[in-house]
Amino acid sequence: MNKNIKMRKIAGDFAENKDIAKKLRIEEIIPSLLKGDEVILDFAGISGATQSFIHALISDPIRELRGVAFDHLIYKNANDDIREIVSIVYRYMQESLDRNDEN
Repeated sequence: MNKNIKMRKIAGDFAENKDIAKKLRIEEIIPSLLKGDEVILDFAGISGATQSFIHALISDPIRELRGVAFDHLIYKNANDDIREIVSIVYRYMQESLDRNDEN
C-alpha cells in the first residue's frame, strides 16, 4: 500500500517547523514504513524547506530502517531546492551509517 502525505496541508507554504516534522515522522512515516508501505511525501505547493525540517523528517527513518527508508520514501512534486536538501540529508546519513559500520 501507499501512504500519501500532502506536506502543504501539514507544513504550510514553507516547511520549517521541526516539531511538525517530528510528529509526522513518529506518527505517520515510521509506522507506515514498518508496515512495508511506500510513503509518498507530496511537496506540491511548498516553496521551500529548511535543512533542519528535512533532517527531522527523514534522518531517524534512514538511521533505523536503512534500506527500507531508501527504497520506500518517495519525494513527489519537490522543487529543486527541496530535492537538494533531501539529497544533502541522505548523503550525511549515508556517511554517518558508513562510519558506524566501520567501527
